[in-house]
Amino acid sequence: CKILRCNSEYVAATLHLRGPDRGAAFCTALRSYSLCTRRTARTCRGDLAFHSAVHGIEDLMIQNNCSKEGPTAPPRPRPPAPNAHGFESLDICDYERSFLYKHGRPPGFQHCAAFGDPHIRTFHDDFHTCRVEGSWPLLDNDYLFVQATSSPVAKGSNATVTSKLTIIFKNMKECIDQKVYQAELDNVPAAFQDGSVNGGARPGGSSLAIWERSPGRHVEIRAAYIGTTIAVRQAGRQLSFSIRAAEDVARAFTEEQDLQLCVGGCPRSQRMSRSPRGRGRVPAETARALCREMLPVEDVYFQSCVFDVVTSGDANFTMAAHGALEDARLFLPDAEKLHIFQ
Repeated sequence: CKILRCNSEYVAATLHLRGPDRGAAFCTALRSYSLCTRRTARTCRGDLAFHSAVHGIEDLMIQNNCSKEGPTAPPRPRPPAPNAHGFESLDICDYERSFLYKHGRPPGFQHCAAFGDPHIRTFHDDFHTCRVEGSWPLLDNDYLFVQATSSPVAKGSNATVTSKLTIIFKNMKECIDQKVYQAELDNVPAAFQDGSVNGGARPGGSSLAIWERSPGRHVEIRAAYIGTTIAVRQAGRQLSFSIRAAEDVARAFTEEQDLQLCVGGCPRSQRMSRSPRGRGRVPAETARALCREMLPVEDVYFQSCVFDVVTSGDANFTMAAHGALEDARLFLPDAEKLHIFQ
C-alpha cells in the first residue's frame, strides 16, 4: 500500500500555497491527491490511513469549492534518499524495515513447528501429538500454504511421521512470482520446483531465497518480503518443519481457512497421549537415556523424543527433536518460551 507516498506528494505540492490566491493550484493538488489514492485503492483497502485520506480529500474539496473534473499536477519527482537509512531507499519487499518505518517499532513474530510423530507446536505455544495420516494443512493464509503429508512410522503402528512437505509462496505482484517448494524423504532440495533459488525476475525477487544448511538434510527459506523464515529438515525417516512468521502474516486468513495445524493444533479426534502404552520397539528407559544425551531439559521436546524412539525403534528421532529445539531457539521472539512443560 503506497498511501504514504500519496500523502507526502500532496503535502509537498501544497506547502508553498498561501493566501486567497491559492484556489486553483490547491484544487489541482487535491485532484492529484485523489487520483493517487484511486491508483492505490486495490492494495490499500484494508489500511486506515488510506480511508482517512479519501474522506479528508472529499471534505477539503467541498470546503474549497473544487470541481472533481479538471487538471491534475504531474507527480513531483522523488528526491534521492538523504542517507542509506532514509525511507526513500527502503524496498517495499523488505517487510521488517518497512514495518519499522510505518509503526516506529519492529514487528512481532510467532513460531510454529511440526516434527517427529508429528508433534505440533502452534503459534500460540500449544503442543499436540497427532495421529494424522494423509495430507493436512499446517498453514493456509493470504501469503503461504504449507501442507504436510504423513504416513505410518512403521507397519501396523498408530504413529505417523511427515514424509512430504509442500510449501507455496503465493504470488505477490510487487515482489515475487508464485513459488512452490517440495521436500520428500531422501529428497530435500536446495531449490524450488522450477529449479530457481529465489523469487524470480521481478525487482524484489531476491527477497525470497533458499539457503542449504546441510546438503540433502537441512534447508532454510527466507521470505524477507513477508518477514518470514522457514526451516525444513530430515532426521532419520521423517521430515520436520519450523517457521518464524510475522504476526500480521500468521493472522492473514479468513474464517473459511479454519483448518491450520499451526493455528489450532490437531483436531481433538486426532490427538494422542505422549505416554506410550503397551510394548514399544525400544524400552522406555533406553529411549530416555538416548534422548537425555541430546535434550538435557525434560520438557515437551524431550517427552516427544522418548515417545518417538519407543514407538519407532529408531534412535535418529533424537535428532528430530533436537533440530526442532534448535529452530525454536533461533526463531522464538521470547527466549523464556523456549521450553514447554506439561
